[in-house]
Amino acid sequence: MNAVKQPAKDLDAAPRRSATRITPVVDGPLLVEGPVEIVLADGTVRRSDRPVVALCMCRRSLRGPFCDASHRRRMRPGRSRLERPG
Repeated sequence: MNAVKQPAKDLDAAPRRSATRITPVVDGPLLVEGPVEIVLADGTVRRSDRPVVALCMCRRSLRGPFCDASHRRRMRPGRSRLERPG
């Protein structure tokens, strides 16, 4: 039997989805370009169609997993929001 060689699939020909941009904010949330679907630990799905979604990283939000700016109330004295930890 003769094996027939098949051409390799052209990966560049496949339609590409644009990358999702995620921007961490120092002492704040993760900003995710939306729309997004978030699967929680219990299996429920939360969806947001907003163009940018803030995801809570401090676990203080009452609207988790979405940020409600609760992290602002608990900032260390003498630190600016945009200052990097060092």
